Amino acid sequence: MTIRSRHEVVTFKHPFRIRGIDRLLPAGDYEVITDEETIEGISFEAFRRVATMISVPAEGSRGLVTERVSIGSVDLADAQRIDASASDG
Repeated sequence: MTIRSRHEVVTFKHPFRIRGIDRLLPAGDYEVITDEETIEGISFEAFRRVATMISVPAEGSRGLVTERVSIGSVDLADAQRIDASASDG
């Protein structure tokens, strides 16, 4: 089975929470890595998501050190939706 990783940067305009991380995270840019594996036995190339991870500031590090935390893709989408709908005022 082949595994591929996709890297993207996700921007949050407001401090946010995401399920699986027990603290408020500051607004900013976050690296998100999604691992996908090939689906075998079909006539075209297709992949299924097997892991989603986000790099966040390590607790107490003031952003100098990051840790990679496994999260759910739906939880990430929910946090992005809440951030997009939050007022800037």
